[in-house]
Amino acid sequence: MTVQPILRTQPCDGSILRRGSEVISIEARALSVLAQALDASFVDACNAILAAPGRVVVTGMGKSGHIGRKWAATLAATGTPAIYVHPAEAAHGDLGMLVAGDVLVVISNSGNTSELRAFLRYASTIRVKVIGVASKRESLVIERADIKLCLPAAREACPANIAPTTSTTMQLALGDALAMALMDMRGFSRDDMKVLHPGGSLGLRLTPVSEIMHGPSKLPLVSQSAEMRDVIITMTSTGFGIAGVVNATGRLIGVITDGDIRRHFDDLPTATAEQVMTINPKTVSLETLAEDVLVFLNENAITSVFVLDSDASINPGNPVGIVHVHDFLRLGLG
Repeated sequence: MTVQPILRTQPCDGSILRRGSEVISIEARALSVLAQALDASFVDACNAILAAPGRVVVTGMGKSGHIGRKWAATLAATGTPAIYVHPAEAAHGDLGMLVAGDVLVVISNSGNTSELRAFLRYASTIRVKVIGVASKRESLVIERADIKLCLPAAREACPANIAPTTSTTMQLALGDALAMALMDMRGFSRDDMKVLHPGGSLGLRLTPVSEIMHGPSKLPLVSQSAEMRDVIITMTSTGFGIAGVVNATGRLIGVITDGDIRRHFDDLPTATAEQVMTINPKTVSLETLAEDVLVFLNENAITSVFVLDSDASINPGNPVGIVHVHDFLRLGLG
């Protein structure tokens, strides 16, 4: 016998949007309450993690376990060594992942998840400090924790108040808050971030422009006395839509763009580069990060920028590279 599905009236688009907005609003209000509820225990948790000679070991069951994985990943990516250990696996041999000198973070909405008991007992045996995260102060996790992070009472966005929604959103935000506070306390810099994120778009954004620019052999440069015919040939042959004008010592003194050519169109047959160029061109230094160069291009509504030698004592104002906005699109940063 074939079981027929129960047919329900499909909600209209407007009610679907209202429900989506309602859920987000419910969770946003809970986050606002959480922000106001942070107290000295949050500071204690940060200090305990910072002082620990070992790692942060995060555990949690079910949806809290998924959040725990995110905690561990975010902490590790921002300078705090951390791993996630599944509580059920811990009870079958993985308790050895936790050693003296570590800090154990236990995440649970109810705080009474039975699978966490073995982990809590073992942490007490080897005298590992426990940070407990739960919504109920009268619970196993909070009672056993050395540092108690109690989430404020909040109804789940689920109509039946069952599916973890609001509670997991607060757990996630609390983990991010800890990671960012610890990042500041460690003085974890953008350079440190780049070391841990060499791949992907984040790694590229934190890469110095010197690593993605077109080098000296590709520079569209002309002398200040160059005829405009030669300037236009230089601009079109390189594909950057710009020519840099340099003086006798190689210092960049101006640039010529399509706009400059249009403004001086009637003078082009007799004009020199110096007479057409825009002086005081916008430039960046070798150490500027790729992300900042892209912002610079967008804010100034330009498509190319020359990179100057950062050692002014050797080559003051000398261009050593050029970057076009298409370079960022090619690298997936546009």
